Amino acid sequence: MTELITNEAIYEKFILPRVLQTRNYLWIGTADIKDMHVRTGRVYEPFLKILAGLVENGVEVRLLHAKEPGPRFRRDFDRFPALLETERFERLLCPRVHFKCMIVDGRMAFIGSANLTGAGMGARNPDTRNFEAGIVTDEKALIDPMMELFDRVFMGEKCLSCRMRDVCPDPIQ
Repeated sequence: MTELITNEAIYEKFILPRVLQTRNYLWIGTADIKDMHVRTGRVYEPFLKILAGLVENGVEVRLLHAKEPGPRFRRDFDRFPALLETERFERLLCPRVHFKCMIVDGRMAFIGSANLTGAGMGARNPDTRNFEAGIVTDEKALIDPMMELFDRVFMGEKCLSCRMRDVCPDPIQ
């Protein structure tokens, strides 16, 4: 199954039903990252709280992003010790990352234009959110190459030869 989804459908058809049900691992690649909130029951909670809950339940989370998060994200991040005190949560900043993906347990993926922001993932007001598009897929022929790219970047395969090391906050030696 591969389906094109747009705008708020990213949130409604992928974030809520798929990401919140992750069992083993979640990989998130994004250029921009902000303090996104998601609906849990009748309230909206920081996505970071959701990630912390996943980590506390044994899920391994990798977050790969291109620039420093905004101040609200950083403030919220510090509120969730599970993200700071475990090896199950890994975060890496690489200024060259521009792909956007979420991979759930290696079985389901969103690959598209949306950054990890409320406006990008369709979790904001319909009159202020971005216009975004992407695919949701369970096809290994699409998921495996995306995972391979993500892993190569995350493990620093290109770091030593990278010509952006002078702007990288934490280049791998």
